[in-house]
Amino acid sequence: MISSRLPCALLAGMLAIAAASSDAQPAVKQVLVLQSLDRGNLIVDSFTGEFRVALDRRVGKPVNVVQVVVGPIGFVGAPDQAVVDYIQSIYADRAPPDLIVSVAGPAAVFARKYRRQLFPGTPLLFASVDERYLRGAPLGENESAVAVVNDFAHVVDDILQVLPETKQVFMVIGSGPLGQFWRRALEGDFKRFSDRLTFNWSNELSLQDIVRRVANLPSQSAIFYLTFGTDAQGGAYPDEQVLAELHAKANAPLFGAFPLLVGHGIVGGSGIAIDDLARNTADVVSRILNGEPLASVTVPPQSPSKPRFDSRELQRWGISEARLPPGAEILYRSPSIWTTYRWHIVAIVAALILQASLIMALVVQRNRQRRADAELQRTRADLAHVTRISSLGELSTSLAHELKQPLTAIMSNAQAGRRFMAAGGPDNDQEVREILGDIVQAGQHASAVIERVRSMVRNEQRSSAPLDITSAVRDVMLLLHSDAVRRKVNVSLEAEPEMSAVQGDRVQLQQVVLNLLLNAFDVMRDADASDRVVRLNIGRMDERMLKVSVTDAGPGLPAGSPERVFDAFYTTKSNGLGMGLSISRSIIEAHGGRLWAENNLTRGATFSFTIPIATRAEFGAIPNR
Repeated sequence: MISSRLPCALLAGMLAIAAASSDAQPAVKQVLVLQSLDRGNLIVDSFTGEFRVALDRRVGKPVNVVQVVVGPIGFVGAPDQAVVDYIQSIYADRAPPDLIVSVAGPAAVFARKYRRQLFPGTPLLFASVDERYLRGAPLGENESAVAVVNDFAHVVDDILQVLPETKQVFMVIGSGPLGQFWRRALEGDFKRFSDRLTFNWSNELSLQDIVRRVANLPSQSAIFYLTFGTDAQGGAYPDEQVLAELHAKANAPLFGAFPLLVGHGIVGGSGIAIDDLARNTADVVSRILNGEPLASVTVPPQSPSKPRFDSRELQRWGISEARLPPGAEILYRSPSIWTTYRWHIVAIVAALILQASLIMALVVQRNRQRRADAELQRTRADLAHVTRISSLGELSTSLAHELKQPLTAIMSNAQAGRRFMAAGGPDNDQEVREILGDIVQAGQHASAVIERVRSMVRNEQRSSAPLDITSAVRDVMLLLHSDAVRRKVNVSLEAEPEMSAVQGDRVQLQQVVLNLLLNAFDVMRDADASDRVVRLNIGRMDERMLKVSVTDAGPGLPAGSPERVFDAFYTTKSNGLGMGLSISRSIIEAHGGRLWAENNLTRGATFSFTIPIATRAEFGAIPNR
């Protein structure tokens, strides 16, 4: 007895739980959207898309939207009764929708005409419908509207505002029922312009004829694009295609009835802001679906927004912004230098923060650009000078050794000479002369070392002049000789004969070579002594440029980002500034050349730079070449 009752109790409990669960799930609201035109109409497509997104955000509960195209204009056309039958078939085994929303005029007419056949008890909201339609057919019971005030005559006022010499306006409208309706309506609205303008209409032309017509309009003409859909031959075309063809061929400015069309080739115009209209409609639908009585849902008709204009089209047709209506919004302006390069500017200011105040002060001066350029050049020279001092500081031990050798020789020879002179004898004069010669030679060696260091350390105004690049490179090699010996690095130089005449600053170019050689020495510090080889090569790059390359046998450049080594403050040295290669590149670029790096096929990397070749006349002026 107990066992027979247990299944019944369990079944009852399960049904109760299922019922409770069902009660907990909110019912999905059903909305039937009757759209006037199929895809291709920019205005209706934009409204529907924005409306769907805004509705999902506002309702706060599940909403199912069924969208049906009812108008005969566009890519799909069907008899009204076939559309009615289709809608009835959709809801044949379902509950009727909670709300019907018609979008634009043709759908409003359809909804009114066939409401009794469809869902007479369902609330009906007319969206994006001209207020003139509602004046002729007032709202009935269980109906509301989000209407608009389409003042297309105001677009003509905008045309005359920016082009006061206009005598003729070519009206581009479709040839279907919607185009015919708007021609009748606008001919009445445009009567106030009859003493000033002539209006020509396109509704009896094919698209090809329209394109030919706009390409040959008389002077002082303008084009007003309202809507299209189908042409006189029955061909259906999307707005974007029609606008693109008109824009490509028109010999007169093109205006539009909706701000949404700005960016599709029109100069501009005032009209209904479709995105605002769609969001307002979504607000009304949300209120209705959330239970607000339809009678209390009233929305004033939406008026045209402020006019919008395309900066690119204003420039194309030579229209001054001073002619635009007050409050006009200008879109598609060319970005300012700050917008385009703001991150570059921020990076430069961060690197030169100490000079920022001075540069900003110079900006307000009459010659601010010239002074700012001079200050920036001086700063670069100072920074290059600091880098040279830092590089020579690394060579202090080697330079001391380089000077110690001739000084030791001088001291030894001087002591020997003194002994010979004290001893006296017939042969002493010859020996003393040889000793003095050795002293002079050692002194010249020491003097040469000091002069090389002095020329590198000296912070003078640099200038471009013809120079022997091979000689300059050899001086750097001599300066680094002791350091190379100490590090057990073998340095070799290959130079094409008579290919060393260049135009540039000797000290700055030597600084670049010094930096490249020191870097090459550093990257090979962990290599075997037999592998520590650095090769310099000087040769012609092309008819105009000479190429200097420094090849090492180190680990090579970072994988994937070899250019990173030229970034300011990037360094792999524990005590490095990270400015050597960055300054070297700026020096070479200031000389009209290029500095780059690439990995070798086997191992190591090669740093190369180019420098302009001096002319024959300039080469003849090179001192001590």
